[in-house]
Amino acid sequence: MTTQSLLPNDLIDALLSNYKKPEDLIGENGLLKQLTKALVERALQAEMTEHLGHDKHSPVNNTAGNTRNGKSTKTLKGDFGALPIEIPRDRHGSFEPQLIPKHQTRWTGFDDKIISLYSRGMTVREIQQHLTEMYGTEVSATLISTVTDAVIDEVKQWQSRPLDSVYPIVYLDCIHVKIRDSGAVRAKAAYLAIGINMNGEKEVLGLWIAQTEGAKFWLSVVTELKNRGVQDIFIACVDGLKGFPEAIETVYPLATVQLCIVHMVRNSLNFVGWNNRKIVAADLRRIYTAATLDEAEQNLCAFEAQWNEAYPSIAKSWRNNWSRITPFYDYPPEIRRIIYTTNAIESVNMSLRKVTKSRGSFPHDEAVMKLFYLALRNISQKWTMPLRDWKPALNRFTIQFEDRCLRSN
Repeated sequence: MTTQSLLPNDLIDALLSNYKKPEDLIGENGLLKQLTKALVERALQAEMTEHLGHDKHSPVNNTAGNTRNGKSTKTLKGDFGALPIEIPRDRHGSFEPQLIPKHQTRWTGFDDKIISLYSRGMTVREIQQHLTEMYGTEVSATLISTVTDAVIDEVKQWQSRPLDSVYPIVYLDCIHVKIRDSGAVRAKAAYLAIGINMNGEKEVLGLWIAQTEGAKFWLSVVTELKNRGVQDIFIACVDGLKGFPEAIETVYPLATVQLCIVHMVRNSLNFVGWNNRKIVAADLRRIYTAATLDEAEQNLCAFEAQWNEAYPSIAKSWRNNWSRITPFYDYPPEIRRIIYTTNAIESVNMSLRKVTKSRGSFPHDEAVMKLFYLALRNISQKWTMPLRDWKPALNRFTIQFEDRCLRSN
């Protein structure tokens, strides 16, 4: 089955009669650009005819006596570079073009290109250079800021949207970014909460900016989650911040708080010289990969006997946090790896760090929120499948938290 051409061949031949090289077609003054201009201007003339009720040079055919009144010119920016377009005017000033609305100065979709480049971590200067190289279009820094600032309202709606009533697992963590504040550049914490819903799908619940990471602010975060509809959390996986578990349990008293094993190991290895790190890491692994809680305690004792003299702070830290480290032993092995690490949020943080690596600092908090929201939107588009091993985990949760699961219905 052949596809019939939308344009007659003789018309195409006539248009390409002077074609010799690619620039004749797609260059700065090429055929495609000229044809686009001609078609757009012809369409605008057709809109004016529809508006007035009569063709150009024809008798006036409307009761108001309205007629054409020359043209105005605007330059549209987009894939064709800068393209000047003549817009017809009417004497009464009542003509509202549909193809190119009043005040529009960019082709539809051009703003989306700017936002896409911005969301991937490109600076304003880099976006300007890219658009100039790709489309021959010069775009001001003010325009880029205006286009990307339009996202702020979307961020506010997203940040206040209603959430599910139950999230079996919530991961909470933060990364640090440099933000200009009161004339000085300061390191601030960007807080992130990712929930696993009843279908086993990851969902970014919210993003917050604060001066420093602290239990007091985490309390305000989980309170906001509660206010947005989250009535219950089965397991909250967090890093080792002092007071963090208490902040969660204040709002969700039935939640089990699991300290992230990855954070525990990482913090432990900070006390160890490079020559012993692999050995110490292997001995720590025997603790959190033990089959039972009793075996884990035995392996912790063995670790103390082996390393307490050289690194007394490590075993002491594990002992002090033992009740927060070990909740995952209540679950079978295939579920434990979902629970005992914040890897689900660590991978997101890694992606966020990539989009900030080319920036020395941000001018204000909103700039961080804007970039991180766009980056998170890109990241979450890839979350199309439930977590691995989610079905056995959900079956376990349904049995263990039967009454609490009913809240999700």
